[in-house]
Amino acid sequence: FIHDVALLQSLGIRVVLVAGARPQIDAALARRGAEPRYVAGMRVTDDVALACVKEAAGTIDVEMEALFSTSLPNSPMAGARVRVASGNFVTARPVGVIDGVDYEHSGLVRKIDAEAIGQRLDDGAVVLLSSIGYSLTGAAFNVSTPDVASAAAVALRADKIICLTEGKPLTDGRGHALGEISPAEAEAIAKSGRRLGRDVRRHLEAAATAVRRGVRRGHLIERTSNGALLRELFTRDGVGTLVTSETFEDVRLARRADVGGIHALIEPLEERGVLVRRSREMLEDDINHFTVIERDGMIVACAALYPYAEKKMAELACVAVHDEYRHTGRGEELLAFVEKRCRDLGMSRVFVLTTQTAHWFLERGFVPARKSDLPALKQAKVDPGRGSKV
Repeated sequence: FIHDVALLQSLGIRVVLVAGARPQIDAALARRGAEPRYVAGMRVTDDVALACVKEAAGTIDVEMEALFSTSLPNSPMAGARVRVASGNFVTARPVGVIDGVDYEHSGLVRKIDAEAIGQRLDDGAVVLLSSIGYSLTGAAFNVSTPDVASAAAVALRADKIICLTEGKPLTDGRGHALGEISPAEAEAIAKSGRRLGRDVRRHLEAAATAVRRGVRRGHLIERTSNGALLRELFTRDGVGTLVTSETFEDVRLARRADVGGIHALIEPLEERGVLVRRSREMLEDDINHFTVIERDGMIVACAALYPYAEKKMAELACVAVHDEYRHTGRGEELLAFVEKRCRDLGMSRVFVLTTQTAHWFLERGFVPARKSDLPALKQAKVDPGRGSKV
């Protein structure tokens, strides 16, 4: 993980790490013969627990700084010069007494010193925050790590908050991995009675809060999965759960700016003879006929619709789905969108000419037809050399 963070930093990505310490705190309590105490999911931090919090946070800081200092030849950190900055960047206040429970030295984030953190980031350092916050009276408080991360992300106007979790990825009711959810969905899962991995509930709440307050995206990834951080950030579909209020994937009418994406999508199919060749100029002229599925800025599927109003018929053409997204329901999603558009335009029938995908359309309710069933204007344009099926 340290190697991956060092790589991000070398690429110019500004990184703030918030180091959790729950297992180390509980181990320190056990060495003292004390039991950890939680109420409503929050640790009650008495004097003994606070001493354990300080011990754990200090040890983790030293260990992480040591790992970032690695620079041996023939190692992933060879030649790396990663500076780590830490300090009293988190101001906290006591939780106080809730429902008769005195949380003692447990605290809540009051303020993040974004200016000071920004200065360290501008100097090229990785900033390290702990689960300890400091009050204006000089007291130290044990603060929830997800809360520190969420507050820091908001204060710094971060692009992302990334939460490393324990256990299996989040799934829906059918056991399918949840690749993308909204803040509202994240909060609903967190409040549900579902069994979630350690700290997943708090991480969901933290990510949802950060996204609602202006952070573009929250990510939950499994901590022990090798390379998960890099795969989540640098592959389009990632390996974890994305929390975002933005539309990550959208079916919409095409715009002129989509011409390049459509051309890149259909070119391999044109080379295989599946689609009729269309130049960029032709695509620009016909762009108003196209519908696309855009996923995180990439066109992953497209289709064109050409109405023949006098016959109340429309041609469905140039249907294409990116290789990586076939057998994922995108074709059906695109078809449903286009069929609705046909109804809105007053069309009663849709036809398609195809050389290699006839069965895909037959399986979705299309029936074989003849060239003579087509509008006369289309019949005149059909290339007999392709031998397309109608």
